[in-house]
Amino acid sequence: MSLTCIVLAAGLSRRMGVENKLLLPFGDKTIVETTIQQILNAQIGEVIVVVGYEAEKLNSIFKNYPLSHRSSPNSIVENPDYEQGMTTSIKAGVNAASISTKGYMICLSDMVLIQPEEYRFLAERFFEILETDEMAIVQPVFKGERGNPVLFSHFYKKDILETVDTEGCRSVVQAHKNHLYLVEMPSQHILQDIDFQEDYTVLIAQNTPLSKKS
Repeated sequence: MSLTCIVLAAGLSRRMGVENKLLLPFGDKTIVETTIQQILNAQIGEVIVVVGYEAEKLNSIFKNYPLSHRSSPNSIVENPDYEQGMTTSIKAGVNAASISTKGYMICLSDMVLIQPEEYRFLAERFFEILETDEMAIVQPVFKGERGNPVLFSHFYKKDILETVDTEGCRSVVQAHKNHLYLVEMPSQHILQDIDFQEDYTVLIAQNTPLSKKS
């Protein structure tokens, strides 16, 4: 499977207040560690983690994982323009991706509940669809509500790098709606990210047993 998982871990985490949500504990790991471990465990392709805000702290954590600042199957990329919005991190990840990749899975680093098998399911569906549509865009849904991660065919590399969106690639999706495929998921994990302190409080209260799993 030639796929690039771009993990967005560069944001300012403004809505959480003074704390960087990615460094908050979840079980015996941090939020960002849990997410990255799930993606690595999925084994669906190269993993590129894009850092920016508090990069030093994140880099010290990532020393415990098979990630490198050099060009390798799994790497860390620093985005100096992270304050200009999420899309700058997506572009940094796309630029760092292998030239042989067939697509980009844009992963949010605070979605700790998505399991490796759910990432694998999405990747498998993406490659199935890609066989008949080289311009495929795949988005997971749960009971009609769209979530993340979104997968883009490598066909959209130029479109992504040229988009003027600041918080994602919505305009790319809108411009190619006839190539958008919604994939129904078995759980609401693809909807559950952490934006506010209340989100984190609810997450911990509802998922304490899960958070203790290795």
